[in-house]
Amino acid sequence: MPTTTSSPPALEWSVDNCTLGRAMAILGERWTVVVLREVFLGVRRFDDIRRHAGMPRQVLTNRLATLVNQGLLHRVPYRDEGSRTRHEYRLTDKGIELQPILLAISQWGDRHLADPQGPPTAFAHRDCEEPVHVEIRCAAGHRLDDPREVATRPGPGVRPFTEPQARERARR
Repeated sequence: MPTTTSSPPALEWSVDNCTLGRAMAILGERWTVVVLREVFLGVRRFDDIRRHAGMPRQVLTNRLATLVNQGLLHRVPYRDEGSRTRHEYRLTDKGIELQPILLAISQWGDRHLADPQGPPTAFAHRDCEEPVHVEIRCAAGHRLDDPREVATRPGPGVRPFTEPQARERARR
């Protein structure tokens, strides 16, 4: 006899103000993350980013504009001898806060997508040179090794889900 399962509690919450969705609207395009990777690697000038990442000029222009408009990067003027003033792109504090996210994605890629020789980059603590990794801990300090140990609960900004919201999203 088949067992019946109840609906997931999340169906009671609206996703209209989901911060994960909002973050992915900024970060969810491949080239955006590639630009961030380059800047984290210290590649900050437009032509260097374009050449190193193999990006089309217009795509890079658009991604840099988005990252600047979202406050993740800021433009810093520089001028090489005999040339016009140009800009390089530096991480803001808001942009630097993305490092654990990019490290977590890299760790996942290293485990599942690396070449047989291993991952192309390694991350180390500047002070001691030991490898760096991302881990999940609760506020009480417990390390969570299994993603299934994390439960999603309604937060302070939760809104109730209503069918008209779903119909409106479907029209967009």
